[in-house]
Amino acid sequence: MEDNKPKLIFVYNADSGLKNALMDSAHKILSPKTYKCKLCELTYGAFKEKKAWKKFRQESDVEMKFLHADEFLHLYKSKFRPNFELPVVLLENQYDLEVLISSNKFKAINSLETLIKQLNSLLKTI
Repeated sequence: MEDNKPKLIFVYNADSGLKNALMDSAHKILSPKTYKCKLCELTYGAFKEKKAWKKFRQESDVEMKFLHADEFLHLYKSKFRPNFELPVVLLENQYDLEVLISSNKFKAINSLETLIKQLNSLLKTI
């Protein structure tokens, strides 16, 4: 892939690691209304990726990168200080990161189908 080709970066509002994954799964099951990562909620069940999401990812022509909050901060801390809340979908091009779906916009997305429709619409513009 060329470095200047745009790609999407999905950043979860959760940290990486098995312990965190287990705690997140328990939180989704026991108290789903207070779970803090809408991106995780929409794209994953309690233990695995939703089939429709996996199909969307695999059939997309756009490169996608998926990072947990701690991974994102580690990889991008030298480039800038994030001025947005998580979760977020970013468009990374050769020079910049642009917010495509903000944490605030995620609050209005109530289904995986809606997320995929919004992403498909945004992908037509890049």
